[in-house]
Amino acid sequence: MSVTGLFFLSSGLFLGWSLGANDASNVYGTAVASRMVRFKTAAFLCSVFLLLGALIDGVGAAHTLGNLGSVNAIGGAFVTSFAAAFTVFLMTKYGLPVSVSQAVVGAIIGWNWFTDSVTDMNSVVKIASTWVACPLLAAVFAAIVFAVFHKLSQKVPLSLLQRDALTRTAMLVTGAFGSYALGANNIANVVGVFIPVVPFTEFSFFGIPITPVHQLFFIGALAVAVGVYTYSYKVMMTVGKGILPLTPFASWVVVLSHSLVLFIFASEGLEHFLASHNLPTIPLVPVSSTQAVVGSVIGIGLYRGLAKNIDWSVFLRIMCGWIITPIITALICFISLYIMKNVFDQTVFVQKNYVLSDSVINEMKKDNILKRGLEPLTGKTYTTQKKMIADALRLLPDLTNAQQTKIISYAEILKIKITPEKLKKIPEEMFSEKQISDLKSLTGKEFNHRWEIENTLAEMNPEWIKLPATVLNKQKNKKISEQLQIVESAFKWE
Repeated sequence: MSVTGLFFLSSGLFLGWSLGANDASNVYGTAVASRMVRFKTAAFLCSVFLLLGALIDGVGAAHTLGNLGSVNAIGGAFVTSFAAAFTVFLMTKYGLPVSVSQAVVGAIIGWNWFTDSVTDMNSVVKIASTWVACPLLAAVFAAIVFAVFHKLSQKVPLSLLQRDALTRTAMLVTGAFGSYALGANNIANVVGVFIPVVPFTEFSFFGIPITPVHQLFFIGALAVAVGVYTYSYKVMMTVGKGILPLTPFASWVVVLSHSLVLFIFASEGLEHFLASHNLPTIPLVPVSSTQAVVGSVIGIGLYRGLAKNIDWSVFLRIMCGWIITPIITALICFISLYIMKNVFDQTVFVQKNYVLSDSVINEMKKDNILKRGLEPLTGKTYTTQKKMIADALRLLPDLTNAQQTKIISYAEILKIKITPEKLKKIPEEMFSEKQISDLKSLTGKEFNHRWEIENTLAEMNPEWIKLPATVLNKQKNKKISEQLQIVESAFKWE
């Protein structure tokens, strides 16, 4: 790895350290604060299962954060990660538990602001709504779980020592599950922006192939583990004791409720199960584990009638941290991008061009994106998304956020050329023989937009056609999207 590559990757490692220092409180904070689990034991288990979650399920973690904006340069990725990490570090220093996802959202919005990119407000609202729903749902879960298991414990005759041992074991197991989920769902936030430029090469370990992405996730997870050991104790005590002193049993309920909330909002298996049985599904969105824990603590306090014992000043301080985190991160990211670009002369984003040609406008009409209205802009080329959308809104003031996103996608100029040299680099194991044959038959062909090559491939072979966008078709469509992304990345040219 070059010195430059290591420098750019360092901000991702800093973010990983910040995640470990802050979010470890979400899974073992109440256990440590109630003295049921020693800090060193909690830190060890949290680190191990964070690492396992990152390596086993981290690669497949799905987050809607990517819909907010696409950071397309290594310099921009460095600054975005640094801004998020620095903000989390500041909050951690003052003992305030914040969500890394909140910080990343703010950083991406700051990047959009600096690059004149359009922020998908639907995604902002969707993600921000979980910042409200998550602690409320966790509070409800905690109250229900506490009530059920409290009644069960009264019916099962256990000695004080037996009850203590059972609670301690339950805390350790549930915390391990929560740590695994945290690693699987959050490691992509730590180093995900570096995947396109990962500076490692594949190797085998006792016959097991270790991909560059797994190496990247492993290093990111190690950074998280270092954060757990070196700086998480203060936040653990804030979450576990600062809001409301908890009994060991209540501490376990908090950890379990937190883990359930993470599972419900992140499990594709649960979503598919519900859909296959004609039951309403729960949207899969990135939720804040920090908010889940805080909500669980409040839920138990309210259920037990201990509202007066809740330190609402600590709660309000945490709430303020949630509100200002994305704002501070966006400002830090914007200022840092300006300095990186103008003082250090580094590339922080790759310029994209957009054109509303006849073919683009006709294609949008064909796909029922727009019926009419953009013809006066025919042939006009743009260098920023905001300028193009501003012109479109002057003609069509009622454009929805979804339509704006589609216009950007259709108008983006993405030059693609199929060449024999690049065909050799395609990972054939990701495609069927017919799909590889389709690509070979297009040798020498050139395309100017993403939708052009996608339509061409779909006309040649139904394997390239996405199914209706339903929950049951999600996995199939996800595979096709990954295949198309590989094609676009492999054959893109300037």
